[in-house]
Order: sequence, then structure tokens, then C-alpha cells
Amino acid sequence: MIFDDTYKEVKNPSSGIYKEKGSKFISYCFPVYTQKDVKDRMEEVKKIEHSASHYCYAFVLNPDKSSQKISDDGEPSYTAGKPILRQILSNDLTNILIIVVRYFGGVKLGIPGLIRSYKTAATDAIINSQIITKILKEQFEVCFKYYQMNDVMRLVKEFNLEVIKTDFHIDCKLIFTVAKSKSLRVEKTFKNNHELTIKYLKTS
Repeated sequence: MIFDDTYKEVKNPSSGIYKEKGSKFISYCFPVYTQKDVKDRMEEVKKIEHSASHYCYAFVLNPDKSSQKISDDGEPSYTAGKPILRQILSNDLTNILIIVVRYFGGVKLGIPGLIRSYKTAATDAIINSQIITKILKEQFEVCFKYYQMNDVMRLVKEFNLEVIKTDFHIDCKLIFTVAKSKSLRVEKTFKNNHELTIKYLKTS
């Protein structure tokens, strides 16, 4: 999936609510980063809302939104999880879990009513959240000799690199991060100096 340097997340947990024909839909929105985070939050909500009739959810993980999952939890197919997911994607969010719990009010809502209810509850939780923009960065390690220090630090300053860790002895090491869009140019510039080595570490 193609994506740029920036991606959006929710900063803190939030909640929302929607009522229709006696049924109550309570939504919970969480920042999550792993499948374990998702599982822990699900267990947390089930303890809080222990008498609900359905626990439907959708989550999206990773800056490129490469991991997505929905659950209708007993509701008719695609009437709950998919409307929740649509609201996440339409707001261009990732690393997010939205759970919508339903308390049945005795009146069947039909397919359109269910879709509307889960969508609106999810939207309310998003509206009540604080959305932040993050920059996708790549991390590199540079190894060089002490006498090359000035050259290396000049490049650090030129590209406005964020230095994470340094080890300045006879054999020096420096770890930095750079926005993904600049990483190829930065890496190539360092590699043009054949007396040092640069190694990609990770993307975050």
C-alpha cells in the first residue's frame, strides 16, 4: 500500500453513545499497536459492559493500515463491524480500535437501522477523541572513525537528522532517524563516503 510520511492516530481513549428504538449503542475508541493491545482492550470493555448483548468492533494497525479486522459478534453480516471500519478509514486513522457494545431494547432495527446505529456510535467516539498526526521515520546506524566526526556531524546538521544515540570513541557509532521521504537521499549521501558504513535499522 502506498502512503506518505504522515499518518493519523487517536491520542487517548474516548467514548460515544447512540440510542435508537430502545437499543443503546456505547462506543469505545482506543489507540492500539498490537493484537495483544486489542485483546486487552476487548477484555476491559467486556468487564465494564458485562451485560451487553453484542460487542462489535473494528481495528486498523500499522502506519500503512496493513492490518485490519472487523467483528459483527452475532449481528447480521456487515451491519456492525464494517460500518465501524468505514468510519475509521474515512477519518484516515490507524493504530485504532473501536468497540461498540449494544444493549438490545426489544425492537428489531433492521439492516439499515443497525448499520446507521453502529456507524453513528463509532463516529461519536471519533468526534470525542483527540487526533494527532505522526511522521513515519526510518532509523539508521552510521559507523565511522573519530577523525570523520566533523563530516558526519555536518551531514546530521544539513539534513536536520534526529540523533538517537552516539558512541564516540576511536570507532564511532551514531544512530539517527529521518523522515521516510528523505531517507533514500540521506542514505545515498552517507554511502558516497566510502570510509564509513550506514545500516538501516527499522521504520517507526
